[in-house]
Amino acid sequence: MGQNDLMGTAEDFADQFLRVTKQYLPHVARLCLISTFLEDGVRMWFQWGEQRDYIDTTWGCGYALASAFVLLNLLGQLTGCVLVLSRNFVQYACFGLFGIIALQTIAYSILWDLKFLMRNLALGGGLLLLLAESRSEGKSMFAGVPTMRESSPRQYMQLGGRVLLVLMFMTLLHFDASFFSILQNIVGTALMILVAVGFKTKLAALTLVVWLFAINVYFNAFWTIPVYKPMHDFLKYDFFQTMSVIGGLLLVVALGPGGVSMDEKKKEW
Repeated sequence: MGQNDLMGTAEDFADQFLRVTKQYLPHVARLCLISTFLEDGVRMWFQWGEQRDYIDTTWGCGYALASAFVLLNLLGQLTGCVLVLSRNFVQYACFGLFGIIALQTIAYSILWDLKFLMRNLALGGGLLLLLAESRSEGKSMFAGVPTMRESSPRQYMQLGGRVLLVLMFMTLLHFDASFFSILQNIVGTALMILVAVGFKTKLAALTLVVWLFAINVYFNAFWTIPVYKPMHDFLKYDFFQTMSVIGGLLLVVALGPGGVSMDEKKKEW
């Protein structure tokens, strides 16, 4: 079997998978994508005192303002998640979650930590993909744009979302000399570039989903670490951040790459 035949078989499998899971895939994608916000919102409840004291100590804003910040994070994230999952006011929910990302970036001084900044930008990319999906269902948020043409904002939202997902993936790279880490970085980076430029997009994104999920369960198994150990929280954070990347990639599989992609341009050739 030649290389082209192998690629064709893999693409046929991806198309078949999409046909079988078409009704369920967007729901799973949305749940994965907002899992970081869901986990963070719940954590705000259980770590209310710690979060409030941290904000108060860092900014010297007083007990009341620090409590208001934690409450805003808790309600903003959980409400946004409920709206996204229930498919009600999705655009407003996304804008609210964009606001939470911006607020946390400033409040937790993430602006000066490149790794966390890239992850927050990638979360923004996932929200862009959610906005694009809500437009694909005919709920246009731009007055006077009833149809989705090649020049429509939806196409550029999808492009922006795909590119920002690359930032998240870059933070998951492991820079050590072990064979498995090097292989993981090379394969993952190659697939992520295909997703970013929109070439063989659904196949590349689906392969990445399987790859990332396996790595996530193996490396970030926070449930195997006792709750009182700091490593439990670190692994839990990484686990849900990776699940958000997986959610974004599943949305790419469900939606396709959009008009600004090599896959779409090939049709014109």
